[in-house]
Formats: sequence, C-alpha cells, structure tokens
Amino acid sequence: MAGNQASAGHLLQLIRSGEATTRGQLQQATGLSRSTVGHRLDQLFGAGWLRGAAGTSTGGRPSARLEFDPSHAVVLVADLETRHARVALLDLAGNVLAEHTGPLVIADGPDIALDRLARWFGPLLAEAGVAAGRVCGVGLSVPGPVDWETARIVQPPIMPGWDSFPVRERLREAWTEHVGPMPAAGPLPVFVDNDANLMALAEQRSGHPDCSAFVLVKASTGIGAGVVVKGEVYRGIDGGAGDIGHIRLHDRLDALCMCGSYGCLAAVASGRSIASQLTAAGVPTASGSDVREHLAAGQPDAVRLAREAGQRVGEVLVTVVTLLNPGVLMLSGDLAGTPFLTGVRELIYQRAMPRTTAHLQVVTSALGDRAALLGAARMVVDHLYAPDRANARLAALATATTGL
Repeated sequence: MAGNQASAGHLLQLIRSGEATTRGQLQQATGLSRSTVGHRLDQLFGAGWLRGAAGTSTGGRPSARLEFDPSHAVVLVADLETRHARVALLDLAGNVLAEHTGPLVIADGPDIALDRLARWFGPLLAEAGVAAGRVCGVGLSVPGPVDWETARIVQPPIMPGWDSFPVRERLREAWTEHVGPMPAAGPLPVFVDNDANLMALAEQRSGHPDCSAFVLVKASTGIGAGVVVKGEVYRGIDGGAGDIGHIRLHDRLDALCMCGSYGCLAAVASGRSIASQLTAAGVPTASGSDVREHLAAGQPDAVRLAREAGQRVGEVLVTVVTLLNPGVLMLSGDLAGTPFLTGVRELIYQRAMPRTTAHLQVVTSALGDRAALLGAARMVVDHLYAPDRANARLAALATATTGL
C-alpha cells in the first residue's frame, strides 16, 4: 500500500473491516515501519476511536488485537414519514440507546419539521444520559429524492416546500437553538438521504452482507426503491436512482399522480392510491398506515387491492430485476404483507426469464420500522470514518485540542 494510502484513516479502515487487527498485521498490509504504524495508532487512540482487546495466541505471546470503539461517540438519526417521524440515538455499532416517535406532518414544510426534530433531540440525549458534545453526526431519512452531496431534496412529489431547501444548514440552526453550540472541531455533520436507500443499506448490511446486488422496494404512501451494489448505495448521478414510483403504466393514463403527471405507478399502486379506493368503497382510509391496519385485520377489500397493487408493482420490477440481476429483492413499507408479496411474485416469476430469477430471493423486511433509522446511522458512520474524512477530523481534533 502506497504511503498516501496508509494514513491513520486507512489504518482505521483496515481495523474496522477486520483485514488487519494487530500492529504486525497493519505493518504487513501497509508496508509501513513499526514506528510509523505506532505513531498513527497513537493518533487513533488519542481521539478515542480505538480500544485494545485480548488477542488469540498462536503458541507464543498473544498479539494485542485492535478494535474500533463504538462507544466513544453517538449518532442522532431521524426518519420522516408523511404524518409522523421517529428519532433515535445510537452508538457507532448501531445499538439504539433511546428512541422517540411523534406526530410530524411533512407537508407543513421544512422549517416546522426540522425545528420539531431538534426539540426532540435534547430530551433523547437526556434520556440516555449522553452529553450533546458526544454526538458526532446527524442522519436524516426522507421520502423523496436527495442530492446527497448538498443534502438538499430535489423536486419531492409528497414534500411540498422542501425542494432545494437548505436542510443541513437549517437543522444546524435548530440544533444551536434547542440543543446547544456546535462542536469545537467544526459544524455538526448532517447527512440526508432517501428513505428507501437507507432502508436498503441497513437491510443489506445486517441480513444479506454477501449479496452483491440488493434491491429494496418501499411501498407506503409512495413507492420507491433502494439499490445496494457491492455494499454501497447506488444513487445515480444526482440522487434520482430508484424512483420507480414515477414510471408510467401505459394502461392507466387516467390516474393523476402527486407529481402532476398521469399514469405513474405510485398513482395506481401506492398506499395513498389504495386508501382512496377503499374510502370510495365505503371503508374510510386516510393513508398507507391506515391501509396497513386494514390488512392486519384481514379487511377483504384491502387484501384484494394490496394483491392487485403488488401485481402492478411486479410489472415494473420485472424490468428492474432483469436489468440489475439482484440476489435479493426485498419488499418493505405499509403494503409489504402477504397479499402484496404474492402479487409481486406472481408477475416476476411469470414474466421474467428463468435465468434472471433462478437465484433471486423475494422477501419482506427483517428490520421493520427501524430500518431507515439504522440505515441513517450507518450512513453517518461510514462517511465520518472513511479514510479521507477520518484524517480531516483527526486534524481538526488536534487543532481544537492545541488551539493552533
């Protein structure tokens, strides 16, 4: 490994991945001298990012095994739905330390929503007995397309007022108002991504780590997909990948979508669409979550409509599966019960080539309502402790400590 590829951040990556967990293994993997490895490990220990653990003996003295310390900081995350939100405090290993769910109407706009989230953060920290200064970053999951680099939401059909809004900057302002000052090392890192992306990331990492092509479809108020390829979220060039809810169905050009177009899959097969159909049939239903309650109760019309919705989504997923050839297709969200799953499977196995589906698993969510929260936490940790960002943070910590 070249010298510029063996910084303290790169050593941390080797340790976190399990590729090299002793000083000797780090020397071998990087080609660095013993003293240079020791110096860079001193940086990581000084930041509190590493801890030692007893190694296993191979006949001589046991080697000192090195581990990433997931307790040295915490992450705050939020999952915004259309009518409520969840917030949680997690350690860096993804263990939930405190959690809260409350009403939040996303259509009220970003100023109100982000202010409410910040108001929830303080009590969450207090409940867990964690000081605000230990928060290393905030992750936000939203039901709309996101330009990941700028943390701005792009033309979201079900989030009026959010288009191009400076979410990162506004959340920092709300943090300062309701929680406290920014960290000495710099502004609080804030990351935002689409909910289906984060759900896919969490589900793939926790349940299907060996699956190199993983697709998750969230079917709730809207319909979206998250794609994970070789362990990384595939977002496209500007965050638009996976927005399958706005693929047009040629035979339903009468269906008006929230985006303003006609014939979109979401206008025909989403939780919002089923809710409207149920209400028209005399079964009052306000949202996708209400549809889920009807499905849990076995309401006949809801069961029938969910199966039909699964078939319509399955029509689109035949193309997705053929294009990406995933090992796992996971269904999640309010509609992802047996009727919807049955409808999707019927169409995929009926219309896709046997070669495409021979090794395909079609399953439902394992993490449930926590998937987006866990994915948001992974997003924050993956980015903050990636080699280049880790090096920059180490430098900032050193400057904050010395005052230089």
